[in-house]
Amino acid sequence: HYADDPFYSTMSTVLTIHNLKYQGVFPKSVLGDLLDIGWNFFHPNGVEYHDNVNFLKGGIAYADKLTTVSPTYAQEIQLPFFGENLDGLLRKRSADLVGILNGLDYDIYNPETDPHIPMNYTSRSVVNGKAVNKAALQKRLGLQQDSKVPMIAVISRLVGQKGMDLITHVFDELTADGVQFAVLGSGESQYERFLRDRAQRNPHQVAAAIGFDDALAHQIYAGADMFLMPSLFEPCGLSQLMALRYGCVPIVRETGGLRDTVKSYNSETGEGTGFAFANYNAHDMLFTVRRALGYFGEKHVWRALCQRGMDMDFSWRSSARQYEALYQGVPGLGDS
Repeated sequence: HYADDPFYSTMSTVLTIHNLKYQGVFPKSVLGDLLDIGWNFFHPNGVEYHDNVNFLKGGIAYADKLTTVSPTYAQEIQLPFFGENLDGLLRKRSADLVGILNGLDYDIYNPETDPHIPMNYTSRSVVNGKAVNKAALQKRLGLQQDSKVPMIAVISRLVGQKGMDLITHVFDELTADGVQFAVLGSGESQYERFLRDRAQRNPHQVAAAIGFDDALAHQIYAGADMFLMPSLFEPCGLSQLMALRYGCVPIVRETGGLRDTVKSYNSETGEGTGFAFANYNAHDMLFTVRRALGYFGEKHVWRALCQRGMDMDFSWRSSARQYEALYQGVPGLGDS
């Protein structure tokens, strides 16, 4: 539409892919009826997709540079398993594709100043801060009030992508281990029913808040001991960053942004900010959760894990610098 306008003639474009699964596939009639775009774009290297129009494919084909929201996801989407039938095109554009992690607003998610939590704290006062917030959370959710009982948080869309099938598969085994669950989210009815059922059966050990409550989310991050996020795929993920910020130790699957942001605890070196497993398998997840539970009782190890996570910097400062460098390197954008 604007190719002949001098204002746009030297302008370049950068397309950011958040989640490749959502592409915008429509009948080819939209080219003329809605977009008023010529049929010369309707071909395999353009917007054509199985005799339909794919908006995201068109963006990938014609943008000058492509970004996605984590370095690992940028590599994964070039593989058939993660590529959502666009992996071939993404491999073709690989030289123009870069992964830049999303950032977190450290003013909103700040346990030192957060107005939603009963007691504010820093990484240096994390032990006392977490204890007070945990007691308040247990009271609010009707869970047994006991600081020694490990509490696992799940704050998520309750859908298959987020690993809910893994969680439900071993849920009863974990509660048999004495773990408390604080779950907040909504999604597929099968998972909502499952969690409501378990909360009704065992209200002092399982709390399931179906829906979303921002203040409660902050309180769960501040009060829970561990955060479970076993995603099938995860472009970036923000929940694990929020958990780290509040000293809630993440347990994740090594995929996408989870792999880039959570480093599994190494008992030999003492390094790491959480616990991770590679295979999308419920019992691999169960083993990893139990590994984390084993260290929960070692106070000096657990305190160090919480502190390292809180001291990480996943604010927008680093990500913004990377975007700025990318834009400066694109012809037509660097001068604007």
